[in-house]
Amino acid sequence: MEGNAKDLILALEGLEREKNIKRDDILKTIEDALVSALRKNLGKTAQISAKIDILTGSIQAFQTLNVVDFVTNPETEIDVEAAKAHLKNPKAGDVVTLTQDVEDFSRIAAQIAKQVLIQKVRGIERENFYKEFKPREGEVITGSVRRFSDRDLIVDLGKVEAILPYCEQIKKERYTNGSRVKAVIAKVLNQNDLANIGDDPVLSRYKSAAFKMDKGQRGPYVILSRANGKFMEELFKVEVPEISEGIVEIKGIERDPGFRAKVMVSSIDHKIDPIGTCVGMRGIRIRAVMNELSGERIDLINYSDDVSTIIANAIAPAKANFVKIVSMSEKKALVIVPDDQLAIAIGKDWQNIKLASRLTGWNLEVKSESQKAKEAEEAAAATQDVIAGIEGIGPKTAEILQKAGYTSVEAIAAVEPEHLAGLQGIGEKTAAKIIESAKKHLEQEVADDNQENN
Repeated sequence: MEGNAKDLILALEGLEREKNIKRDDILKTIEDALVSALRKNLGKTAQISAKIDILTGSIQAFQTLNVVDFVTNPETEIDVEAAKAHLKNPKAGDVVTLTQDVEDFSRIAAQIAKQVLIQKVRGIERENFYKEFKPREGEVITGSVRRFSDRDLIVDLGKVEAILPYCEQIKKERYTNGSRVKAVIAKVLNQNDLANIGDDPVLSRYKSAAFKMDKGQRGPYVILSRANGKFMEELFKVEVPEISEGIVEIKGIERDPGFRAKVMVSSIDHKIDPIGTCVGMRGIRIRAVMNELSGERIDLINYSDDVSTIIANAIAPAKANFVKIVSMSEKKALVIVPDDQLAIAIGKDWQNIKLASRLTGWNLEVKSESQKAKEAEEAAAATQDVIAGIEGIGPKTAEILQKAGYTSVEAIAAVEPEHLAGLQGIGEKTAAKIIESAKKHLEQEVADDNQENN
């Protein structure tokens, strides 16, 4: 028995070295397993303890019985008469300790301990893998496709299996078993992380992918991505030393993975062109990034502190004539482009303008010069009709007033007669009549509104 026990101790010491489990924890597991095995024979309430001598490797087990006058629970009690075989002059209240034969039970205990240890080892390995990979979020890593879980990919990283969810793949790419995959570690999650995801839509998709591939794995879940901006940023850092050195900075990335991306860059050194630096000689740097992303086209955008400039830059490759800020609080802007640039500015399926909006954080609308001119003509005609509706003002006079900047009834009603009298064809008396008619027109509108409200 002692030889077997010593062999077991040696095996557990090896396990301690390989799996980083403390020896005391292993011995406690064996002792608990032996107690559990003995309780199956001596009773569930039996008071049993076990001890492994670390020096000799011997295993001992003991049952403790309370001496009583009348036994009500034979699993924990012994009467005075029976206690005489173990104690001299026993009396109620004494304690009898019996040594149990563990020869038969040690085999059962070994099996129980083995199962518990396997679970403990797996748990510690999971924790160690989590601690190893959690700090590596944002790092690009290469693995091979192990298998498919619906449309998700299970990627072998050597120590662990990672997940490349369908939502993080480049959709036009196709994979087979054994294919090499380069991706960024987007997130590392354990069971607690999954339980506390909340309402985050991205993490919820990760949770779904983790549950589909789990099959008892219970984490850690290493989530990979080829579709997010961080992956592209890391690829640029590899190809463009100035980015990794901090001379050129990536301010923002927005992608339609596999098709088009917009990357906003700036330089801390005014002598260095950030776009030219990222492109490289004859385009060698940016081409390397594009090739890794299945030919994804990349628009490099110059960063600027001026909102209008950055919006104009963001709609590249289209050229903007000017940018009009519609609402600063709501972050709405109108971009006017030449007629031949409208389709480019919008892009296929509105791709270009959507990426530009996401990159700048502004709600952008694009119009061509002819569209803007047509709208201006329609607005001018509508204004003339309104002005011409004032008593005493004909179409010709309305056109004169509009060209002079009086584009509303309110503006005409608020002006002094001498200002209108200087306009072509309008004298002082006519000016006074026009102003008086404008005031009456406004008063009538107010009266009509009050009547409708009542």
